[in-house]
Amino acid sequence: MDVGPVEVLVVSFPGNQFTGEIAPALAELVQSGTIRVIDLVFVTKSADGEVLGMELSELDEATSAAFKPHVEEPVGLLSDEDVEDLGAELEANSSAAILLFEHVWATRFRDAVLGSGGELVASVAIPEDVVNEVVAQRASSAGS
Repeated sequence: MDVGPVEVLVVSFPGNQFTGEIAPALAELVQSGTIRVIDLVFVTKSADGEVLGMELSELDEATSAAFKPHVEEPVGLLSDEDVEDLGAELEANSSAAILLFEHVWATRFRDAVLGSGGELVASVAIPEDVVNEVVAQRASSAGS
């Protein structure tokens, strides 16, 4: 299987307030061919710090049904140790969705770069708060 760039995304829900409202947005990304979900694990961290990871098959029927059509069969890239390590970063009494996904949109571009003899030198994710701060500063400077 030829796989494009893969990323892990951890989305936290403080106070265990997961409602499933992210399922339609995830479905849209998958159906449009933007991403391919390789694995999805839900994690809870109790008030005393115990981390528990749950696969889709271990969730209630409604939650499992909302996400299962959009998740490929896991290929073993997200291990129990990964889940434990990522879950340890959560605040106590919270939950999270750990999403392992492929950037399908980037595969064609990657193939074009490689086909032309190019090489990927770096790929850096810029945190959203940094981008928002710079955009706000530029907007205020332009308005002055």
